[in-house]
Amino acid sequence: MPEIQATPHRLYAARRQWLTGLSLLVGVILLVWWFWPSQPEPRRGGGHWGDGGPVPVRVASVLQGDFPIELKALGTVTAYNRVDVRPRVEGQLVEVLFADGQRVEAGELLARIDPRPYEVALQQALGVQQENQAQLRNAEIDLARYRGLYEQDSIAKQTLDTQQALVNQYRGTLQSNQAAVAQARLNLGFTQVRAPIGGRLGLRQVDAGNLVGPGDTLPLVVITQTQPVSVLFTLPEAELPAVLQQFRGGRSLPVEAWDRNERIRLAEGRLDSLDNLIDTATGTVKLKARFENAEELLFPNQFVNVRLRLQTRENATLMPAAAVQYGARGTFVYVVDGDNKVQVRPIVAGPSNGELTLVEQGVQAGDRLVLEGTDRLREGSLVEVVGDSEAPATVQAETGAQDDA
Repeated sequence: MPEIQATPHRLYAARRQWLTGLSLLVGVILLVWWFWPSQPEPRRGGGHWGDGGPVPVRVASVLQGDFPIELKALGTVTAYNRVDVRPRVEGQLVEVLFADGQRVEAGELLARIDPRPYEVALQQALGVQQENQAQLRNAEIDLARYRGLYEQDSIAKQTLDTQQALVNQYRGTLQSNQAAVAQARLNLGFTQVRAPIGGRLGLRQVDAGNLVGPGDTLPLVVITQTQPVSVLFTLPEAELPAVLQQFRGGRSLPVEAWDRNERIRLAEGRLDSLDNLIDTATGTVKLKARFENAEELLFPNQFVNVRLRLQTRENATLMPAAAVQYGARGTFVYVVDGDNKVQVRPIVAGPSNGELTLVEQGVQAGDRLVLEGTDRLREGSLVEVVGDSEAPATVQAETGAQDDA
């Protein structure tokens, strides 16, 4: 076969590939050099985090104060009474005397129905009653006359008995007339629609001029009792024994209602009652709290956050909840001593409200605990305190004590 000789074109392509490969190699070397980790600069105070230098941390002090033990739940505001105001008689609605959302008292006049047909019915009933009264008086006079004649042996006993029966008949008719008059008066009174209970009115459903009656689909208005008001909420059955111990012991358990974001306390009340069974589907029990709701901040069907206070631990040892650590050996905290060295100390933690945790044993008031920077700590580590949360924690503790008071 003839030998293939290299042409200028082939030589140029080979040289170009070689230069491209060399350029890529140089680029890779530059990238490796650029991103190669450099040695950290020494921090003030000497040493590095990785070679025994001080670790920056935030700390907070252990406090002593009153701590409320509370159970939290979601609740629904429920009215004790709710009434659909409907007319008791039929007729034309001639006057509406209330405004939407108005607060009314029991017996207050809300509306008027045209009374004229019922006034006429009352006059008719009174007329019939007077007619029957006259007939009864005449029959009683005849009965007295017949008794005298019967004593004189002038009439038969049958005539006297017949007149006595006629008197009794008129008396029964007169009693029916009296009932008819009372019914007419009652219907006339029903033309004035009054509030059956005190509470807050809803929106008006019917306007003046419409024909209304007891069988209408829509009521005139709805009255909801808002003072007092109740809040229904549920608790897990595991928390029920502690509640029963306090409630059946005669203690009045305070209940607070907070808004959705738990920033505003809407009202304070008391635990009113418990349901008599546990819901097997959810494992919870229903409870009802009573609120006087003087400011009417609780609205029926409103969702609220409920805090049921079981008791208040006085002079308790309190620590920030963020300082609690969990490990294989249980619950512990990092305590900073006077030399800014860390001690790993096991604790027995009690209830917590999300910000503060009650400590049964392990620390005491004044101890400084690490809040942030715990991932680089171990027993004996040297730390540098860069933030102290002592003031905010103190404020929280004082606020909790004031709320308890």
